[in-house]
Formats: sequence, structure tokens, C-alpha cells
Amino acid sequence: MKKDKQFGEDPRYRVANREALIGVVLVIINFALWFGFAYGLGSKPVEEYSYIWGMPAWFFYSCIASTILVILLVVLAVKYLFKEVSFEEEEEE
Repeated sequence: MKKDKQFGEDPRYRVANREALIGVVLVIINFALWFGFAYGLGSKPVEEYSYIWGMPAWFFYSCIASTILVILLVVLAVKYLFKEVSFEEEEEE
């Protein structure tokens, strides 16, 4: 890569920006699921809680189920959306 090249011209930066945006979207999905289940189901009085495997349903869905779902989404994103990029600088001929 020539020293006079701008950062934006290297296609690796475009790939890195795209993959960073995918990561941010996954984090937002994770937070939305966690927050939605925790405060959506957990805002009732304790006497009205339902339980799954001995845990309150809001905890199970926000901390266990949503974590498993987000891990699955990350695996799928890495497998299908991310692409391998060489870190070696390529010299133009």
C-alpha cells in the first residue's frame, strides 16, 4: 500500500466498518431483549411472578434465553456476514 493512499480508499476499512456496525446492532439487540424482558415481565408484584426452572420468568428470559439467542445470532453473523480480510499490506504493481 502506498503511503499517499487515504484511509477511505482501502477496501479493508469498508469491511471493518460494516462488521463494526453489525457488532453494534447485535449489542443493541442484546440490550433491547435484556431490558424488555427484565422490566417488562419483572415489573409485576412478586406474588404474581411465574417461575421457570425455579427462577422468575423475567430473569430466565432476560438473562438465560436472550443470552442464548444472542450467542446464536453472533455465530450466524460471523459465519454468514463477516468475511476474511488479509492484514498484510498489498503492494500495487
